[in-house]
Amino acid sequence: MDFAYSPRTQELQAKLLRFMDDYIYPAEARYTAEIEANTKAGKRWTPLETIEELKVKARAQGLWNLFLPPSADGSVREAEYGPGLSNQEYAPLAEIMGRVMWSSEVFNCSAPDTGNMETIIRYGTAEHKKRWAEPLLDGKIRSAFAMTEPAVASSDATNIEARIERQGDEYVINGRKWWISGAGDPRCAIYIFMGKTDPTAPRHSQQSMILVPADTKGITVIRPLPVFGYDDAPHGHCEILFENVRVPVSNVLLGEGRGFEIAQGRLGPGRIHHCMRLIGLAERALELMCKRASSRVAFGRTVAEQGVTRERIAEARCRIEQARLLTLKSAWMMDVAGNKTAKAEIAMIKVVAPSMACQVIDWAMQVHGGGGMSDDFPLAYFYAMARTLRYADGPDEVHRNAIAKLELGRYAAA
Repeated sequence: MDFAYSPRTQELQAKLLRFMDDYIYPAEARYTAEIEANTKAGKRWTPLETIEELKVKARAQGLWNLFLPPSADGSVREAEYGPGLSNQEYAPLAEIMGRVMWSSEVFNCSAPDTGNMETIIRYGTAEHKKRWAEPLLDGKIRSAFAMTEPAVASSDATNIEARIERQGDEYVINGRKWWISGAGDPRCAIYIFMGKTDPTAPRHSQQSMILVPADTKGITVIRPLPVFGYDDAPHGHCEILFENVRVPVSNVLLGEGRGFEIAQGRLGPGRIHHCMRLIGLAERALELMCKRASSRVAFGRTVAEQGVTRERIAEARCRIEQARLLTLKSAWMMDVAGNKTAKAEIAMIKVVAPSMACQVIDWAMQVHGGGGMSDDFPLAYFYAMARTLRYADGPDEVHRNAIAKLELGRYAAA
């Protein structure tokens, strides 16, 4: 593995860093103020002008759809939408975006849209790509992924109870989903829905995925679900009820019983994208920690001169570097050998990166004292998001179990 970034990545890194300095960091205060103003005006679930204006600038500079890999089949003219970077090339760019939680949307690189775009491009028909993938790549609409359910332990996706039943030329969909990120956005136009088409089939052939337009009759967004008190409007993480929702048979992806196959193809890149961004978030937290520690005095010395603070700063740097290297290895393996071959590395980084970020942010909060828990600094929000990612795309326990099974399998023959 070559640890040097490609010339193309270095060029995009420089452009992205300038864009962050020129536009993103200066817009953080405006972003917060706009959310507060929308809340007071009763317009909480309204797209933010701050982000929409920055999108125009980002696209004009070629900083658009950087996540989109070159493996797309060309039927959506992907060359028109992004530079076609490999996972390894995209990793350091996602890290830069991760330094500000909302900035990925500015570059049309935010979840769950990235995973949904790749899913539709990889597994959808030409009609699906034209109707849904292209508007998503253009930034004209947004999307959501409806998988998790409140009634069952969805960490074992075979538990999913939602039904997709065929009736003539239509599928009828019934189920209750929750933690559906992006469903609160009024621009959310399409759901990728996972449910059972045949409960009697073999365990991993019961589930299917199907495209469900958000304006279809029978869909009710029940409520947004706050994360540690943050509702992430206008994005939102919602609970949704699907009651006798009817869509054409042609909306199914790949065919009945292919849900798990699609899930593995979708979640691999999605998981590593989260990890890339978390490294950037941890870097920002460490930066804030060092600046705060150097400017505050306690017991006659700056906090930075206290032994425990220096130990934590050193440990934070070690953990960030370790996580970055494992992320880059995972990205490289996905590029050269495919997502399936890289499944152990993807699982490992999904365990390592969120835990690392949580710990680094926690130490940064401690250095900030009471301010670290307030909204005067971004650390409390950072922590809420990092802690959530120990669940999203599979909880730690599931990934650890998968890693252990693979490791034990290496010695099974002996």
